[in-house]
Amino acid sequence: MESLLNETQVSEKIQVSLACLRRWRLRGEGPPFVKVGPLVRYRPEAITEWIEALPTGGNGRRAVARADTRRRMAISA
Repeated sequence: MESLLNETQVSEKIQVSLACLRRWRLRGEGPPFVKVGPLVRYRPEAITEWIEALPTGGNGRRAVARADTRRRMAISA
């Protein structure tokens, strides 16, 4: 039988708050989870795969600036 992690264990493992992990789950943004009755559990290998799929940075290149889409208010003197 495979061992599953509870949400407290996962939040500690990936070093985010429990509230953050729950918010990700509600938005469908966090690691995949399974429901065991009313309980939320995570497969350790799913956590590892999710982390490996996250974007990485620090490649030494500057990001391309996006056009500022916010409207600027004219200031009259």
